[in-house]
This record gives sequence, C-alpha cells and structure tokens, in this order.
Amino acid sequence: MTDYRAMESKYYMHVVNRQPVVIVRGEGTRVWDDEGKEYLDFTAGWAVNNVGHANKAMAEAIAEQAHTLLQTSNQFFTVPQLELAEVLVENSVLDKIFLCNSGTEANEGAVKLARKWGRLNKNGPGEIITAYNSFHGRTMNMVAATAQPKYQEAWAPIPTGFVHVDFNDLDQIKAATTDDTVAVMLEPIQSEGGVNIPSPEYLKGVRAWCDEKNLLFILDEVTTGLGRLGTLFGYEAFGVEPDVITLAKGLGGGVPIGAFLCNERANVLEPGDHGSTFGGNALTCAAANASTRYMVDNNIAAHAAEVGDYLMASLKGLQSKHEIISDVRGMGCLIGLEFSTDIAAALLPACNAEGLLLNVTRPNLVRWLPPLTVTKEEIDEAMVRLDRALDAAKA
Repeated sequence: MTDYRAMESKYYMHVVNRQPVVIVRGEGTRVWDDEGKEYLDFTAGWAVNNVGHANKAMAEAIAEQAHTLLQTSNQFFTVPQLELAEVLVENSVLDKIFLCNSGTEANEGAVKLARKWGRLNKNGPGEIITAYNSFHGRTMNMVAATAQPKYQEAWAPIPTGFVHVDFNDLDQIKAATTDDTVAVMLEPIQSEGGVNIPSPEYLKGVRAWCDEKNLLFILDEVTTGLGRLGTLFGYEAFGVEPDVITLAKGLGGGVPIGAFLCNERANVLEPGDHGSTFGGNALTCAAANASTRYMVDNNIAAHAAEVGDYLMASLKGLQSKHEIISDVRGMGCLIGLEFSTDIAAALLPACNAEGLLLNVTRPNLVRWLPPLTVTKEEIDEAMVRLDRALDAAKA
C-alpha cells in the first residue's frame, strides 16, 4: 500500500500539522480513509462541505460543466457565473457581486472597495477597524487585518491601515473611529478565534454607528455565510444589513471560490479597478450555483438551525458526565466545545480512533462544523463516539 504520509513528508511544505488520516472518499456526513475506516466528519472541510460530501446535485453540475466549458477569461460573458450571481443577489440584501477564488481574496477585494469608497466619499481616509481574535485570511493585508499575534509575528513589517479593538465592545469602536476611518470589518461570530458570539445588540449598534459616521459596515461571512448559522446569511441571524459581505468556504460546497457583495451605496468599482483570471470560473461557478440553489430550494438553513440546536443540547448533555467540559456555545452548526484544561491535543487522536473528525482552534477548544445536511441520528452516533474519546483522553 502506498504510504501517503511519507509522500506528504517528502514533497509538501510543512505548514500544517495534519491528523494522520488519509481521506479518500466521502458521502454526506461520512468519509472513509485509505484503509477503509469510516468516520463521521464534523469538520466539513472547515465549514466548506455545507451540502455534504459528494452531493448529487453538485456532482452532476460539475460533470456537465466539465464536458461543456471549463474556463474563459472575464473578457467574455459566461452563463454559470451570471446564474450564480443572480441566486446570491436575489436572496440577499446586496446588489452587486464580484467572484474570486477564496475567502482571503474576497476580503482583499472588500478592503479595496472600501478604500476607494473612502476616497470618493470621505476625502481619502483608508483605515479599517477590525477585532482582536478575528481571522480574515493569509495574505499580508489580511494578516494585518487579523488581530492575532501568532499570525503576524513572523511576517514583519506588517502592512498598515487596520486598527484593532476588542470584539463585542461598541464603545471601543467608537473610540477608535477617527477622520481616517473608512469602514468597520467584523465576523458575525468569530469562528477560528474561539466561536465568540456577540451580544444580540452589538452588530445593530455597529450598523447604527457606521450610519452616523458615514462608514461602510463590512461583514466577513466566509464561515458564517450559506446556512452555517441557521440562516442563509449570518447577518440575518442578527437582524442587520451590512454594506458589504464576503463569502467563500460553503459557497462552493467543496470547490475553491469566493465572492464579495455590496449594496448600491458601496458600488464604486469601475473597469480596471479589480480583476481575476480565475475569478468566476465556469466550472467553480456551476458547482457553487448548484450548491447554493440546492440550499435555497431545500431550505437547508432551517435544517441547520434545527440540527444545530439538537447538537448543542446533546453536547450540553455530556457536561454532567464530563465535568471537564466548561462551556458549549454557538449558533446553528457552528459550535465551540470548551474545556477547563488543555485537553484538545489528547482528545483529537482519541476521537480519530473512535471514528470522529473534529477541529481544534485553541488548546482547550474543539470546534464543531458538520455538514448542514447532518441528521439527528448521526449526531447521536457522534455523541457516543465523543463520550468514549473523552474517557480515553482523560485516562
């Protein structure tokens, strides 16, 4: 049998400490490794496989498009790109869209848009307020926007133009706003930063402040968009309407694609301002269009809300047996399981052994990101496997 772990060590840059599982096949919530072992996948490609692994509607759309047209430049019109644009705009409060290849690119585009908007509407300011413990991507600008030292220290000098405040503190945003401020960019829920959930009025307060000070309100929905929080877009869960949102991850259902959308107020980009060779690629757009329309047509967001509540209750039910669980928090199918000690490093291999795949974002926190099509029966299975894994990790 081919030793894929040795191949990775020989050929691939060591930029991630992988779990020792070689996934070769998936269906719905389940995946199988190269030795035939089955796992419940509660990582979903880091909130990517929202409509499940090997979704039939997506697979058929990809196959048909691959036999039809893979790529042209944005010099020409293509049908899948425009069909995807239509379903996203018509189901959101935004008016225009640009398609790119990743969440990082989407956030870069949103920043470019905001800074041009500032030159046109505020005599040239360019600072953007972001929050500590955020995560906006891996490019140099997005490393600067991401207010976590561990993502910045190795890359100095970091680009300027971003001001950082504590998440869920409107007063700090107000204090940080100056004549140079052009926008506030936040995640509705900080996912990678620890599944940090703001108070119900926080984002509404930010929206009102942006209106008062003539700022753009940007929501990074790379993780929270496309049903993850139990609504099609995360802003709906908090009752606000942003000027700009960014999407990726669940947008493609497994293919690499990103987007930023804006309302007419923020629609300032002109020919030559922005572009992408592969942005809006016919194949990825066909896949994303199939995934998005499947989600809309089958009301997957509502299902995510229901099974997310069930998952939250199930995890809380384990607290009585495992006092090491200190908190269960989240919304929809984005849930953080926090522990009173740094058990995550021991828990992850124990879960793997039980056939359960999870994601660690902090030494004491495990993040749950199942496909939004997960069933209650699969959640029950996952709880049995987690229970055994916790016993093993504590031993």
